[in-house]
Amino acid sequence: MTPGLSFDVVVPTVGRPSLADLLGALAAGRGPAPERIVLVDDRRQSDQPLLPDGPPASLDPLHVLPGPAAGPAAARNVGWRAARAPWVAFLDDDVVPDPDWAERLVADLSATGSDVAGVQGRLRVPLPPDRRPTDWERNVAGLEAARWATADMAYRRSALAAVGGFDERFPRAFREDADLALRVTAAGWRLAVGTRTATHPVRPASPWVSVRLQAGNADDALMRKLHGRHWHRAAGAPRGRIARHVAVTTAGLAALAATATGRRRPAA
Repeated sequence: MTPGLSFDVVVPTVGRPSLADLLGALAAGRGPAPERIVLVDDRRQSDQPLLPDGPPASLDPLHVLPGPAAGPAAARNVGWRAARAPWVAFLDDDVVPDPDWAERLVADLSATGSDVAGVQGRLRVPLPPDRRPTDWERNVAGLEAARWATADMAYRRSALAAVGGFDERFPRAFREDADLALRVTAAGWRLAVGTRTATHPVRPASPWVSVRLQAGNADDALMRKLHGRHWHRAAGAPRGRIARHVAVTTAGLAALAATATGRRRPAA
């Protein structure tokens, strides 16, 4: 490891089975070990152990802290504030780092200048080769092009402290990472993209997941309030489909109204 360069790993988790795959990949990977791995147990209530089979023996020290069950932003704040190393590498509990992830992480961090606050990893989302992806699968695949996604993002702990960490008004895993990136760059820091890679499998989801994801529109409204109307451009984030959804819904309601009044042509 580069002299003086060390890192901690922070993982907010709701106890998904994929957590064991993440920890197994970290244990089996090559390269420098983190100073500590901090798991933030963000389950609301559970009488089951977070790791039923226990952690890999080689992952030491592993610290498990209780989270506030208020979303990933709040859980990550618990984690980085318990960290001690100069760099904090955030991983989500449903990613699988490549075998050389730690090796490349240190290379990424070593290549930064003193004005770089964070270095993003690259995400790989495997999609089914024999059929068209579902809406949910396409949504997850968007992480491959997402900027500053905290599924694999390392920040200087001093930069996190300077801006107050994640804004806990973002309760979902949606815009909290873009908000942090905009506040960090507004404070004069730069962000960079590294070379390390992790796989982000598409976990099973309800058929209604696309409807549930529309709650993220509230986060977009908060981003506009905090960062102005052009925040999408600054964050490199897609605008989403809310305008299209409003237009389709309005057209549908207009068609129903026209049908009710006997105006078939306008209804069509």
